[in-house]
Amino acid sequence: GRTPFSWAAQYGNEGTVELLLERNDIDPDRANSDGRTPLSFAAEDGREGIVELLLERNGVKPDRADSDGRTPFSWAAQYGNEGTVELLL
Repeated sequence: GRTPFSWAAQYGNEGTVELLLERNDIDPDRANSDGRTPLSFAAEDGREGIVELLLERNGVKPDRADSDGRTPFSWAAQYGNEGTVELLL
């Protein structure tokens, strides 16, 4: 299933993401049942600020593929999120 952190990342709630990142019990790279990570969802929706926050975190794998073999980069590219694509290069 999806976590509140994953939803906050997808919908661009930077304040919530920053607050949750301060907690020790949050895994910013936790995948859902489809292998999608918060970075994947943020990249899909072009949430550049969230993508930057996640890329700064140790343990977040920007090249991690989901169960369909899709990476955050491929999600960003599919939806034309040029700024996010540049961040992920």
